[in-house]
Amino acid sequence: MTNRQLFLNHVGQTSDAPLCLNIVKAKGSKMWDANGKEYIDLIAGISVCNIGHRHPKVIEAIKQQADKYLHIMVYGELVENPQVEYATLLTQHLPATLNSVFYTASGSEATEGAMKLAKRFTNRSQIISFKNSYHGSTQGALSVMGSEYWQQAFRPLLPDVLQLRYNNFDDLKNITERTACVIAETIQAEAGILKPEHGWLHSLRQRCFCTGTLLVLDEIQCGFGRNGTLWAFEQFNVVPDILLLGKAIGGGMPLGAFVADKKIMDSFTHNPVLGHINTFGGHPLSCAAGLAAFKVLTEEKLFTKVFEKEKLFRSLLQHSAIKNISSAGLMMAIEFDSFETNKKIIDTLIENGVFTDWFLFCAHAFRICPPLNISDEEIHIACNQILNVLNEQFARQF
Repeated sequence: MTNRQLFLNHVGQTSDAPLCLNIVKAKGSKMWDANGKEYIDLIAGISVCNIGHRHPKVIEAIKQQADKYLHIMVYGELVENPQVEYATLLTQHLPATLNSVFYTASGSEATEGAMKLAKRFTNRSQIISFKNSYHGSTQGALSVMGSEYWQQAFRPLLPDVLQLRYNNFDDLKNITERTACVIAETIQAEAGILKPEHGWLHSLRQRCFCTGTLLVLDEIQCGFGRNGTLWAFEQFNVVPDILLLGKAIGGGMPLGAFVADKKIMDSFTHNPVLGHINTFGGHPLSCAAGLAAFKVLTEEKLFTKVFEKEKLFRSLLQHSAIKNISSAGLMMAIEFDSFETNKKIIDTLIENGVFTDWFLFCAHAFRICPPLNISDEEIHIACNQILNVLNEQFARQF
């Protein structure tokens, strides 16, 4: 059997038409398949590889940690230096009230842990989320996902979950003294890059203050400099009670985290003890890789160049077929008239060596979220290919 057949037969599938690209190497902003074909990667593992694939400092950190130890004990009992060093550095770059890091193995697990923490700390049951939001696909995270299409086949889900409209000021009155937490993406990603309207996040923050509700901001996709500041919430003058992190946090290795004030996080230490545990959260290899990647991000200040690169993309992607471009730094949605048009463009782009995909709740747009250190030359090459594909596709219609 070919690798493709083995992949289809023995690896769990999530669609009936996977791309089946056999990628054998990746470095920087590029990937190569088994035939030696080169691709410019415009999605970076969906915001995972913020400093590019296989950054040499990340690879070196992994090698050094592998020479010491890998997994040694279930989470939370032993002092593991990579965990401690990374948590310390992270909290030095966060507001003072975000000072305690609970590691998980993924962003979905960070969502799960944050919901449990909010319930435990407030002794309330209701959780509020927003339509067209995405916080992961595990059972609890799915319960707060903002789309019935993905939820309906798996009900019953968690009870006492209420969904509001993102950017709707009137809906905020539904946050009450029985609400444990409100969970929101600082910038909605899968909705097609939807930013909060002026004053909305501040109003949300104030409503949570007034009702004693914990505000959980999900920066799993938009954190780590992707929107032009280290954390997206900095741009809106709000500070969450709990911050969700994932994707780029591991430098290409599996890792997630939720961050809160220690007085909140310590709720997990009693009634019951071991209030939240996991086996692989904060794996030392992942923490070593994430620490190295975070040092590259902050020491080289890669996020300070994000707005310039966003502007370059927007200036180059001028075409009558593009209906709209929504962007927040290097998180962009290029919109067309339909999913069918978008899918043809995506498929043709991949054939032409530009790798991208579509959004869960905005299927008529394709995604641009490349490594933050993608070069201007690579941006020009990618955009030229995009324009060539658009010219070719739309010439066929006439």
